[in-house]
Amino acid sequence: MPLHVAVQTAPFDVGVQTARLSALSPLTGGIGLFVGQVRGGDGLVAMTLEHYPGMTEGILHALAQEAQARFDLTGCTVIHRVGRLEVGAGIVFVGASASHRAAALQATTFLIDRLKTGAPFWKREEYANGQTQWVDARETDEEAARAWLQQSPVP
Repeated sequence: MPLHVAVQTAPFDVGVQTARLSALSPLTGGIGLFVGQVRGGDGLVAMTLEHYPGMTEGILHALAQEAQARFDLTGCTVIHRVGRLEVGAGIVFVGASASHRAAALQATTFLIDRLKTGAPFWKREEYANGQTQWVDARETDEEAARAWLQQSPVP
């Protein structure tokens, strides 16, 4: 199963990535997608994402491989951006293709839940008033990741 994993500063094109997943296998019957973007509010103007190069890509690749084993995917793409991103900018693209929609959608949920807490990314928010603050992990993200760890690796 073809995997595509990238950590990059450049924007991603959702249409191009979706078309690539669609074309990977004639057995593909469904594609699940998640696109995360910088959410505004409370004066937030941008978010800067940092990561641990090399380690981050390795963890994302391992998660994509685990998703393939759990959900029998025909393709998987994980793209995570780093650097300074303004409100509305895409942060993460997670796509999974499979023979059936349920597997594709479950794989997408698995990947986003696991990468939110398992990949070494650090986020710093920037506000219109000039203040900045680091973003702490949320307990709800930790709970979602733990739920997958308690399940059997292959459904």
